[in-house]
Amino acid sequence: MPQRFSFSVNATDGKARTGVISTPRGDIRTPAFMPVGTAATVKAMMPESVRATGADILLGNTYHLMLRPTAERIAALGGLHKFMNWDRPILTDSGGFQVMSLSDLRKLTEEGVTFRSHVDGSKHFLSPERSMEIQKLLGSDIVMCFDECPALPADRDRIASSMRLSMRWAARSKEAFGDRPGHALFGIQQGGLERDFREESASALKEIGFDGYAIGGLAVGEGQELMFQTLDFAPGFLPEDKPRYLMGVGKPDDIVGAVKRGVDMMDCVLPSRSGRTGQAWTRRGQVNIKNARHADDPRPLDEHCTCPACRNYSRAYLHHVFRSQEIISSMLLTWHNLHYFQEIMQGMRDAIAGGTFEAWEKDFHDTRALGDIEPI
Repeated sequence: MPQRFSFSVNATDGKARTGVISTPRGDIRTPAFMPVGTAATVKAMMPESVRATGADILLGNTYHLMLRPTAERIAALGGLHKFMNWDRPILTDSGGFQVMSLSDLRKLTEEGVTFRSHVDGSKHFLSPERSMEIQKLLGSDIVMCFDECPALPADRDRIASSMRLSMRWAARSKEAFGDRPGHALFGIQQGGLERDFREESASALKEIGFDGYAIGGLAVGEGQELMFQTLDFAPGFLPEDKPRYLMGVGKPDDIVGAVKRGVDMMDCVLPSRSGRTGQAWTRRGQVNIKNARHADDPRPLDEHCTCPACRNYSRAYLHHVFRSQEIISSMLLTWHNLHYFQEIMQGMRDAIAGGTFEAWEKDFHDTRALGDIEPI
């Protein structure tokens, strides 16, 4: 196993790239989708089941873990990997996004953010230095800078001041992170939908120097068209020899569009959250298993899928256990969704390596446009 963090691009097809992020805890094949394990668990999944879907890395949530059970407790119990029984890489977000969403529970200053817990109302302070301390206690392999992410739409002055504050916080995060061989620190590009601000942010981050670079401040309400317009230029401002991580994305077509524009990593709660609400993502689009049309259907969700839900159970059974509020419904649908998302990633990796990404993308969209199979 490598003792340091590294990234190599093995093939490109247009702007799309495939490669490997190497860490002491294992390789991450890119483009990579990271399932979200908010509170040290991917909901309704065992860690070995998450791995079986093809996931190389998980995301943990600094904000939620610092509040409960606390980073100090996790450290005393051997770190996040041991605590949650996941021995492969973990990326932790900085806590900034969750804190910023608590607009009525927080106070923002140059130094950091004072906020009240959504759990019990207790008062906390989060700064670049404290975020780095918490993520070190957790023992995550990829650490994210502490930043501010304004909701869109916002005016240029608000976006500019927020971005420049995030760049000052990025420098403080880098200093507080220190020298930690085997662990990586990612900077976060901000700037809303504004090309000049994205370029300014990227320049500031490159001057500081990071192991990887995230594209933040998207998928926050601007819509896919504007997100893609921004991704047409934003990744190009970041170093080509470092991984690029689009935070909080997304739906299958968002993911494919992001990879097409040069993104290497992404995460989203969508596949697991959808699974718990009866939504299944398939190559022919979305299936609402709660609908009555599935009650007598002996066919699988997706006849081409090899996940346990599709291999062993009918739509009729999945409809029944969802309607009956049985826990196995969340388990099976989440497994299916995570499996499908990882299948998309593997399909893109193979297509980029073979120089056939454009044809793969056309087939992806054409198949989705067919819609679900006809009812019986």
